[in-house]
Amino acid sequence: MIDHFSCLGRKIQTKGCLVISVHDDVPGDIVGRLAGFRKAFHRCLTARADALFELTEALLCADGPVRSLVELSVAGEHRRGHGSLYAALNRGRIDVEALKTSLAAVPVPRAADGRIVLAVDVTCWLRPEAHTSPQRVLCHTYGRGKDTHIMVPGWPYSLVTALETGRSSWTAPLDVRRLAPGLDAATVTAGQLRDVVERLIAAGQWQPGDQDMWIVADAGYDGPRLAFLLADLPVKMLVRMRSDRVLRRRAPATPTGNGRPRRHGGEFVFGDPTSWGDPDTATVTDTRLYGTATARAWHRLHPRLTHRTAWVEHTGTLPIIEGTVILLTVDRLPSGATAKPVWLWCSQPDATATDVDLLWQAFLRRFDIEHTFRMLKQTLGWTTPKLRDPHAADRWTWLVLAAYTQLRLARTAVADLRRPWERQPPADRLSPARVRRGFRNLRGKAGIPASAPKPSRPGPGRPPGHRNQRPASRHDVHIVTSTKPSTSNRKPTKSKTPRPRRTG
Repeated sequence: MIDHFSCLGRKIQTKGCLVISVHDDVPGDIVGRLAGFRKAFHRCLTARADALFELTEALLCADGPVRSLVELSVAGEHRRGHGSLYAALNRGRIDVEALKTSLAAVPVPRAADGRIVLAVDVTCWLRPEAHTSPQRVLCHTYGRGKDTHIMVPGWPYSLVTALETGRSSWTAPLDVRRLAPGLDAATVTAGQLRDVVERLIAAGQWQPGDQDMWIVADAGYDGPRLAFLLADLPVKMLVRMRSDRVLRRRAPATPTGNGRPRRHGGEFVFGDPTSWGDPDTATVTDTRLYGTATARAWHRLHPRLTHRTAWVEHTGTLPIIEGTVILLTVDRLPSGATAKPVWLWCSQPDATATDVDLLWQAFLRRFDIEHTFRMLKQTLGWTTPKLRDPHAADRWTWLVLAAYTQLRLARTAVADLRRPWERQPPADRLSPARVRRGFRNLRGKAGIPASAPKPSRPGPGRPPGHRNQRPASRHDVHIVTSTKPSTSNRKPTKSKTPRPRRTG
């Protein structure tokens, strides 16, 4: 099998296109690029800059995973006290727009044909007992039992990353945004993606004549609506669809009978193979993990929209958003479980066989964002601090993303501090945790923009025996949806009525 989506990291000639790696820089260029980003990051810190920068330094150079926020103040790279650490998070300021521009200027990974592939997903910072923290919403989490879902209060964050190719645990985070209560998720996501794409174009990452960017998302996103909102940008949407969807074919060219011409053709029912017909494109690929992968594609299918939910405020005639539907089936899963068919929808109406082969591989690479979530939460301690103010949580989130970006820039310049029981990977295949282990030795070469702290004395604090006379306000949890999944382990009883079809 020629993995069209696993060629990054070296120069490979595949199907007539030369793949140029973004990791072929010499060590001097890597250190210089890292030093430039560190200086730009320090300039983005507009209040308590040195304290925020040294907190990021301690986050990068601490031994082991971050288990407590205050323990970062005892790291050698943090030259200030623990009070300065909390004051920086609570009263510091970050120029987020400038930091987003700096992240967009960092080289992003590309696919085999040179295009940029972005992934968007939501992860939650759970705060179930933070009654004094405002703007918490009920976040969907999976329970321990089968088909058990639990709604836990927390702060949901939408993260946009650029995907790498091949088997890798690296991604390139470009933007993060906290979803405030009462906002439309599709509108917020569309605005976030538009901001990322425009910044990449302004940074020269995309030039006129280049391949369109791909945006990959899971079934929780409304792919046709995102494609409609981003139609003026050089992007194509690729989303997974539920297996109970019903799409429509193009209306016949010649009107039949009297009356108004038809806007929609026949139904394409995902659960009814008799309505599919012959596929317009079909590819068969032999893979190492999944066995034989078969992808069948049908062109120019669209959902039948109605003036409800997200389209309730749309004025005029509802649009017809055509795309290519891909049905992916594989022999097996890596875990040995039975594989279920995967339905994909791409906003490219006439995808060729080569495009279909690249599209389903790009969707599988979307799961690499889970490695990034695990790195941010379990190693860098993103959700470890018990912060009360959501704006302080946003500042800490941007510090974590800036730290992860520095690790990505230094991935080929650090020495591997391998434990005796660990395997020896190639120099360009170090995991983010292994790069963080050796970042302390590279930190001095990249420069330290923060100035040394001035001598000071701690304040008197609260007098002994005096209680706090200003208790914090308590806030209710916002409910963003009216349907709550059942948390009972009891299996639902089978109903004689068929499951309603999702036609919109």
